[in-house]
Amino acid sequence: DDISKRKQELRVENKLSEWIEPKDTPTSLWQVLQPQFPDRMPLPDPLDEELDGTASVCESEESEACRRLPWKPKARQADIELYLRTCRQKFLGYQLEGDTTTMVGLPDSIQEGVQILKDHLYVSHGDLALDHQEKMCNTAKRNRKVLFYHPPAEAMYRAMLPKMEDYIIALLKVLLASASTPLSKAKTSGSLNVLGDVLPEDPNPVEPQRMQKDLSRHKEIITKAVSASLLLLLKHFRLNHVYQFEFISQCMFYANCIPLVLKFLNQDMNNFVTSENSIPGLDFPSCIFNEAPVAPIIRRTIIENDEQPDEAEPAILCWRNMFSTINMLRIIQKLTKWRSPRTMMLNVFKSPPILKKTLKITHWMVHLYVLKLFKLQAKYLGKNWRKGNMKILSSIYQHVRHRLLDDWAYGNDLDTRQWEVPNEEQQLKASLVTYHAMWYHDLLPDTTLPDLPKHIDDEEMTQDVQKLIDETEVELPKDFEKNYRVWVQKEVYDNQYDWDVLLEPL
Repeated sequence: DDISKRKQELRVENKLSEWIEPKDTPTSLWQVLQPQFPDRMPLPDPLDEELDGTASVCESEESEACRRLPWKPKARQADIELYLRTCRQKFLGYQLEGDTTTMVGLPDSIQEGVQILKDHLYVSHGDLALDHQEKMCNTAKRNRKVLFYHPPAEAMYRAMLPKMEDYIIALLKVLLASASTPLSKAKTSGSLNVLGDVLPEDPNPVEPQRMQKDLSRHKEIITKAVSASLLLLLKHFRLNHVYQFEFISQCMFYANCIPLVLKFLNQDMNNFVTSENSIPGLDFPSCIFNEAPVAPIIRRTIIENDEQPDEAEPAILCWRNMFSTINMLRIIQKLTKWRSPRTMMLNVFKSPPILKKTLKITHWMVHLYVLKLFKLQAKYLGKNWRKGNMKILSSIYQHVRHRLLDDWAYGNDLDTRQWEVPNEEQQLKASLVTYHAMWYHDLLPDTTLPDLPKHIDDEEMTQDVQKLIDETEVELPKDFEKNYRVWVQKEVYDNQYDWDVLLEPL
């Protein structure tokens, strides 16, 4: 993956610690809510244990790697600060804001816990971009330096920025028209007619069934292309600068992307991912090379209510629809991650029953992102829902990455405070306005830069030295006028200054 390689290169360039994920990949035969991963996390054989009861030790790195978790836990800098703030208030009764090194007075167990958090600290290039933006806001204008990590994405962002909202709304309208159910409903609802060029001029075609299948195939292709385009925009802008990702995410959120995706998922997903709308002579790549169609992919029969599947009737997997489903889940997961107001909107739009139906698809990547979405909103669903869905919570514990001190399953997190929700989106919007006014003022001339710290070398400051001296009131000692010549000779003429070095920016 080019994006993954570029992320590793950025970590090396910024001298960040190398972060290597386990390379073992789950198989496509992962059953619905399977209790464990035998092929990914094999348990030690009791017969191999020694007589004294101690478990056998792995003799090689490969055997040690096979027993580790399929993900590596992470910790944020905010987690360390919150942990120290709580412990200092409990044991010492005082706070040291911004200090994560002083451990005086804390018990040894607390110090060990802080060290474990620091060992698993993950600093992304997005965190570096945020620190750089904050630093530039407190820097003189002529010394500010723009930061971006992915030049092709930067060029595309500059081209799309003036009409970014229009582009996102247009893509979502195409997605809504292509993902809607019958074509007649799409026409009557006043939405786009994405199949206008495909419909025949003859109202009574010779092969109506083949024509209907071809129309459905075109809608699947459009859905796949638009969903992949939106996902790639999010990923590449996230790689370039985190505020570019936040801006396009906010545009998608305000354009009702979340209810659109949930509407797409609120259908019979089993029939959707197994629909047979393929025409052998028109499918890729046989349509190009004029080859015989490849044998269809067979998937396992879906297990419902923990019953064993019948050995007869395997289903044919429609790879286009499966790809579109995964893209939709990834888009909604990226929009809601670390954003409490958007996560609450999932509960408002009644997403739990919709996502629970999606779990019936026997594909490990679909399960992974559905469980991630459940993990995000678990603390907002209430105690009764958690009691009735312990199987889903158990699967989240086993298959989804956890962050240290991650209290995702309970409602006592600080992010659940309802009165702080509007402030979060307002602060994000203000940060985006500042970012665009600083670096893209030529593309958005209507944006005004908020009040930032003034510096003497800003262009807005006066260049008239005499006027600056007149406006500046400095109180001098009474005897300065008598002895100023001695002071000038001693402090100015007798000292040697390298003026070139003094004029260089810090």
